Amino acid sequence: MAMERKPEWLKVRAPGGERYTHIKETLRRYDLHTVCEEARCPNVGECWGSGTATIMILGDVCTRGCRFCAVTTGNPRGAYDPREPEHTGRTIAAMGLEYVVITMVDRDDMLDGGAAHVAETLRAIRTHSPEILIEALLGDFSGNLDDVATTVTEGRPDVFAHNVETVERLQRTVRDARCSMEKSLAVLRHAKAVSPETYTKSSIMVGLGETRDEVLETMRALRAVDVDVLTLGQYLRPTPKHHELVRYWTPEEFDALRDEGLAMGFRYVASGPLVRSSYRAAEAFLRGLLTKTTGPVESSAARPHRSLPVLP
Repeated sequence: MAMERKPEWLKVRAPGGERYTHIKETLRRYDLHTVCEEARCPNVGECWGSGTATIMILGDVCTRGCRFCAVTTGNPRGAYDPREPEHTGRTIAAMGLEYVVITMVDRDDMLDGGAAHVAETLRAIRTHSPEILIEALLGDFSGNLDDVATTVTEGRPDVFAHNVETVERLQRTVRDARCSMEKSLAVLRHAKAVSPETYTKSSIMVGLGETRDEVLETMRALRAVDVDVLTLGQYLRPTPKHHELVRYWTPEEFDALRDEGLAMGFRYVASGPLVRSSYRAAEAFLRGLLTKTTGPVESSAARPHRSLPVLP
């Protein structure tokens, strides 16, 4: 059966503006990738327009083939750019960001899944921007908990995020066969265990054929491993080759899921049709927790960017 037309609440303006253009040109100049572009995020115009971006490291080719994801799949054969940590740190400093999300492609071709490179990148960012708040949105490192610990204890992100993506029943049809709910929950549990002061975060997509009860069951499983922040958003099919879009959830249904999540004990739940795992409202809340502020959080767009660095 053909999917109904996209509802009004999912329509967004085409990206543009001076700040958006500046960030795009900066990223291209220094060969940095963003999940905003690779995953075709509908919020790219809003986020880049306010000076926020999610940087994707370890290249733009993922070794896994999740059926929801638009990132290119292939075999990088162990190749990576050793200059990337320093380039990333200096470029982010030039942008003048206060909160940055660093994510990664899965790198099953590397012995440590890229954990040491992640940690080095986070340290470089902190070196060039001592006051910045860092969220690391990472893979499962093939379930190797020592590699998970490396990213947390050596990289020392303020927020450790890892997405379960969907409910238990749909894991094998939506995610790559090397992923699982059990493995993802173990990663989140271990990140909290090795660094209790680090906030943990996860995300669920809906619209893939799950039931409301299954979503609530997944939310309870995340709370059981002490996840602090949850985002819930509508799955949008990138191309006809990707997993089918079964239905659109309404804004009212997302509001109900948010209320259920807060009742379960999550510190914050961002729930809405256009919410993504990297989402400005959730980041603003986390900035408030990390800086101990209680009022509105200043937009990163209000912080002027510095001149661009000259990189080798």
